[in-house]
Amino acid sequence: MALNALDRHIALVGFMGAGKTTLGAQLAERLDRPFYDVDREVEEAHGAIWDLFAERGEEAFRAIEADFVREVCRRTTPAVVAVGGGAVETRGLLRETGALRVFLDVDVDTAWQRVQGSPRPLAADETEFRSRFERRAPLYLEVADAVARDLDGVTLAAAGIHHEPGALERLGELVPGDGPLALVADSTVMGIHGPRAQEALGDRIASIHELPPGEEAKQLRVVDRLWSELALDRGGTVVALGGGSVTDTAGFAAATYLRGVPWVAVPTTLVGQVDAGIGGKTGIDIPQGKNLAGAFHWPSRVVIDESLLETLPERERRQGLAELVKTRLLAGKDLDVRGAAAYKAALCLRDPHDRGVRQWLNLGHTFAHALEAAAGFDLPHGDAVALGLVAALRLSGRDPSALDELDPQPVAVDRDRAWEALLRDKKRAGGAINLVLLGDDGPVVERRPADVVRAALDTLIA
Repeated sequence: MALNALDRHIALVGFMGAGKTTLGAQLAERLDRPFYDVDREVEEAHGAIWDLFAERGEEAFRAIEADFVREVCRRTTPAVVAVGGGAVETRGLLRETGALRVFLDVDVDTAWQRVQGSPRPLAADETEFRSRFERRAPLYLEVADAVARDLDGVTLAAAGIHHEPGALERLGELVPGDGPLALVADSTVMGIHGPRAQEALGDRIASIHELPPGEEAKQLRVVDRLWSELALDRGGTVVALGGGSVTDTAGFAAATYLRGVPWVAVPTTLVGQVDAGIGGKTGIDIPQGKNLAGAFHWPSRVVIDESLLETLPERERRQGLAELVKTRLLAGKDLDVRGAAAYKAALCLRDPHDRGVRQWLNLGHTFAHALEAAAGFDLPHGDAVALGLVAALRLSGRDPSALDELDPQPVAVDRDRAWEALLRDKKRAGGAINLVLLGDDGPVVERRPADVVRAALDTLIA
C-alpha cells in the first residue's frame, strides 16, 4: 500500500497530550478534509468518557471507540481522524482501517504537563500515566507508517515525504517494498552521491542508468533509451536520484513503463527539494514547449536529505532559491526547505491533478516556461522563474523589489517565439490567459487579456 494519504484517511495516533486534537484540526483545515476526534465523538454519543470508564469500564469504552473508528474509515471521503491514545491496544484495529497511520511523538514530561489536572480518567495518577506511556511507546512505533512531531511533519508524512538529514544512508530502508530497483541519476550526481546510494540500496539494485545533466535529460530520446534499458517487472521500483530534470524524466518513465511502476524521488537540488520532486507531476519537453508531454504519477516516497545540498554549486542553489521565494510569496511568510516542501505537499494532496488550488504553484511559471522555450531550453529554470515572478508581481499590483535577492535580468530571446510558446502553454483558455496572481487574501487564478499578458512578457525580454 502506498505510503501516502492521497486517497486514504489519516489516523493520528499517540499518547495523551501528544496534540492529536489540535494538530488534527489544523491538518484537516490545511488539506481541506473532514476532521473527526474519536474521544469527542464518543462523548457526544455516550456522555463523558470518565463516566463511561466509571460505569462500564475501559474495555467497554475501547469497544465503542473501535466501532466509531471503523465506521469513519469506511466513509469514502478521506478524512483526518484523531484516535484515542489507547486505541493502539485494540488488536489490529488501526491496521484493518487501511488509513495512513501517523504517530505523533511526544516526550512523557511534556505529555504529563499538558494533561495533569484534567478530568481524563487515565491522567489521575502520574505513576500510572508514566507506566502506560512506557508500555504503549513501542506499540505506536509498531503500528505507525510515519512519525511526526508538528504540523509540517504530519503534512509531509501524509504526502509520503521523509525529511531527514543523512537519509541517503538509510535509502535501503526508506524505499518501500522488497523488489528490484533501477537507480537513475545524471552523470554529475552519480559521481557525487551514486556510490553512497548504491551502498545503501545494496543487492536490490537490478540496474543503474545515467542520464545527461540538466534539461537535456528531459528529451524523448533519453526516455526512449531509459524505457529500452529498464528490465523491471511490476514489483520493481525506479529510484530517481538528482535534480528536477532527473525526477521529471525518471518519474515519467516509471509512469509509462509497463503502464506504471512505482518510483521514489530522492531530490538532490534545492529546486527538487522544495518543488520538482514533490506532488507526482512528471514530464519531458518537446520543441514547442516545456513539460508538454507528461503524466501524474505520485511517488511511493520522496526522500529529502538536506545534507545533499552541501555539494550544490552556488549557481544551482540560486536556481532553487527562485522556487523557494515563489513559495514564500504564496504562503505569505518566510519558509525554510522543510516548510516549503510541506506547503507544496498540502496543495498537491488537496488537488492532485492540478485542477484547483495546486495551480497556485504556477505563480510566474506561465512567463518562465515561455522564456525557456524561446531560449531553446538553454535558460536556467530559476532565472526564468525569477523573471516570471517579476511579471506576476507587476500584474498583481505589487512591487517586484521583493525579488531583489534573485537579481532577475531581462533575457535576449525572440519575442515572437516566446509568445508562441506562451500561447501553447497548458494555462491558456480561449482568447485570455489564465495567470496565477497575488490578491489581497493570497493567491488567485485570474484571466487577463492576451495583449496585457504579451506586454508583460515583452518587459522580460532584452
